Amino acid sequence: MNVRESGMLLHITSLPEKGGIGTLGQAAYDFVDFLADAGMKIWQVLPVGPTGYGDSPYQSTSTYAGNPMLIDLKTLENEGLLPAGAFNPLPDSNRVDYEAVRAQKEALLHQAYGMNDFSLEMQTFAKREPWVETYALFMALKMHFGGGSWMEWPQELRMKEEKEIAHYQEMLKSEIGYHIFVQWIFRRQWNKLRSYANKKGVKLFGDMPIYVAEDSADAWGNPEIFQFDASRRPVKVAGVPPDYFSEDGQLWGNPLYDWKKLSKRKYDWWIARLKAMGKLYDLLRVDHFIGFANYYAIPFGATNARIGKWHDAPGHGFFRQVRKDAPEVHIIAEDLGEVNDRVKRLLKFCGYPGMKVLTFAFGGEDANPHLPQNHTENSIVYTGTHDNNTVLGWWADADEKVRNHVRTLLNMDEESDVAGRMIEAAFASVADTAIIPMQDFLRLGGLARMNTPGTVGNNWWWRMTAPAPDTVKQEIRALIEKYNRGGK
Repeated sequence: MNVRESGMLLHITSLPEKGGIGTLGQAAYDFVDFLADAGMKIWQVLPVGPTGYGDSPYQSTSTYAGNPMLIDLKTLENEGLLPAGAFNPLPDSNRVDYEAVRAQKEALLHQAYGMNDFSLEMQTFAKREPWVETYALFMALKMHFGGGSWMEWPQELRMKEEKEIAHYQEMLKSEIGYHIFVQWIFRRQWNKLRSYANKKGVKLFGDMPIYVAEDSADAWGNPEIFQFDASRRPVKVAGVPPDYFSEDGQLWGNPLYDWKKLSKRKYDWWIARLKAMGKLYDLLRVDHFIGFANYYAIPFGATNARIGKWHDAPGHGFFRQVRKDAPEVHIIAEDLGEVNDRVKRLLKFCGYPGMKVLTFAFGGEDANPHLPQNHTENSIVYTGTHDNNTVLGWWADADEKVRNHVRTLLNMDEESDVAGRMIEAAFASVADTAIIPMQDFLRLGGLARMNTPGTVGNNWWWRMTAPAPDTVKQEIRALIEKYNRGGK
């Protein structure tokens, strides 16, 4: 029997926490209460790993680690890990100042590390999470060499020669310990929040990029599973060809997997990764699911994604192994982009829910799978995702053909609340789950857009400065009752 549910898309950095950025602190607990009181069952967030260049959650220095900027410093004060008054919140704003936040967090986390001795707890944590020592060494080396990419490190370190590694492990012992400490703190705060959410009947819905960043502990620590040459430089990199978002395509630059080698190892690296994500989240969106059916390879050094070639990925064989070794991970497929027959067959084989996005639906062919009348039960419907404009921003940019199509299908006139109608269309859909970005419930325009694909800068910064008003909670309750989305 299908369960009809609803949820909210709001990244943790967007929470209205004091200090210039949303954290795993009180505002996160208040938001869980808000969702539970409204009757929603799902909180969807973006990837929570440490952000790299451009502060994108999709370009992280580790697929396993947590973002130190999400750690709540007030909680550390309350626990006595920082002196009372050590945390002086940054001025509040609807825009995250990542540079200022990062500087404050690093200073106070170093202070907390220096004034406490949790060596036994950290040793236990490191044994339980074997990835953390490689990550901590990687970050310590990265800071030692001025923050640059590991591709620019001395040859001996790039190639991970044992003698050189041992030398730096000793020399950077304190800084390595600091990064383990930070991850221990992050995981404690995360696990406590997840436990609270689950007790309130709210599931945490996470997001996992299919690719890892070139400048990451994953690429440095596991070079054998990527398409690197003998000197550990990328041969080809990831991206997508020209599409709706960009006429030049999207040149992501992530290293591509060597699927033949991974197949011989029964995809052990991937299975471990999925199991780790299952420990963090109740539900997991796998970003760019089409990359498991076929992937787009762009020659390293290309300036855009126009020149590239599609290759077959492992498809059914990979997910047979996932079914066998990681059946506990609840996967949702981000099946947007070039969904060819090979992708459709793979999605059908897996049985994972796919995605429907209403701002992709209008102005085109009647067979468009995003149109409400073409939705399927085994899917999640959105007004838009983090990569889309808000509904009001999209409406402001829409041409008259699109607007007339929306008015006809949603029975709107010139005075209609377009965001409200789009939200209601999502709730009315036959799709099992409806998830709405907070920006649409708040009726915000394009300035509140989270990300514009294919661009760097001016992304990922939007945040609330106050909790959502009760009118939003009342709207959600009414929609849940009207469209039977109470999770029963």
